Amino acid sequence: MPELDALERIIELGAGWVNSRVVCRASVPGGGNYPVYAITLGNPDLQVPGVGYFGGVHGLERIGAEVVMAHLHSLVMRLQWDSALHRQLETVRLVFMPIVNPGGMALGTRANPNGVDLMRNAPVNAHDPVPFLVGGQRISSGLPWYRGAQGMAMEIENQAVCEVVSAELLTRDFSVSVDCHSGFGAQDRVWFPFAHKRAPMAHLAEIQALRSIFVQSNNYHRYVIEPQSLQYLAHGDIWDHLYLQACTQAQRVFLPLTLEMGSWLWVKKNPRQLFSRHGIFNPLIEHRQQRVLRQHQLLLDFLSRAACGHRLWLPTPENRAQHHAQALQDWY
Repeated sequence: MPELDALERIIELGAGWVNSRVVCRASVPGGGNYPVYAITLGNPDLQVPGVGYFGGVHGLERIGAEVVMAHLHSLVMRLQWDSALHRQLETVRLVFMPIVNPGGMALGTRANPNGVDLMRNAPVNAHDPVPFLVGGQRISSGLPWYRGAQGMAMEIENQAVCEVVSAELLTRDFSVSVDCHSGFGAQDRVWFPFAHKRAPMAHLAEIQALRSIFVQSNNYHRYVIEPQSLQYLAHGDIWDHLYLQACTQAQRVFLPLTLEMGSWLWVKKNPRQLFSRHGIFNPLIEHRQQRVLRQHQLLLDFLSRAACGHRLWLPTPENRAQHHAQALQDWY
C-alpha cells in the first residue's frame, strides 16, 4: 500500500523529532496485517494546547490521508532549518493519525475489513430520523454505512482513535482536531458537531470565534463552515462521541472539525472518474491532486497557530454571549 509506505518514510525522516507507535493492527482477508500509526511531535506537557490531524477513516478516501501526510512531511522537512517552527513546537502538541483505516484502504472499501463504516460505529444515536442507509444502518455489512451489530464494542480502529484522543487531546485545557474526508458536494466544507442532532453544541461561541479569526486571516478562503446537521443527521459519529466525552470535563475545550473535500468538482472536470470507485472520492489527474494537497495546508497550519494563541481569541465571560448569539444567527 503506497500510502502506508510513504507514511513510514516520513517517520524515518523525522527520527529525532517525532515519536511514533502502532496503536493497533488491522487484519484483512488473505493474511494482510496493517499497522495504525499515531505520530506525535511538539511539547508533551499537558499544560500546552493540542492539535490532532486524522485521515484515512474511509478506505476509499485516500486523498484525506494524503492531505494529512503532506502536512506532516512539510513539518518534518521544516524542522531541519526552521527555527521559528522549533519555537512554535515548544508551545503546542501535534498528534497525527493519517491512516486510521489501513485495512479498508488496502481493500479499496469505505468500511473497515469487517464491513463497518467507522463514522457510523460510535455509541451515539441520532435524536431525529436519519436518511435511509446513509445515516447508518444495522441491516447488513453487505450494504454501505453499516454501523456494526447492536451491543458490540466499537471497531479496533475507532478504539485506537479514542485512545489517542483521550490521552493526547482531552487531557488538555484546549485542543482542536481535524478529520479529513472527501466525497460530499462540489464545495470544500468544514463541519463541526453535531451530526446526531440539530441542537447547538455547548462550545458554539468558541467555534464562532475560531471561524472569525480564520476568515479575518484568510479573506479569500473557499470553505463553507457549518454544523454537519445542516446537511444531514447520522448515527454513530465518532467525533460527536468524543466531543460529548470532553464535555464531561469542566473548563476544558475540545473543538473537533471535519474537513469534507468536495469531490463532485473533480468529477465534473473529469467525468470519466465516475467509472472508477476511487475517482468518485479522489482527484485522479496529477495536477489536480497536487493542487488539493497544497490548498488545504493553509487550514491545517492555521489550526496549530490558533491553538498556540488560543488565549488571545477564545471568548471571554464578557463577550461569550455575543459570540453565541452571532453563531445562532449564522447557523441556526
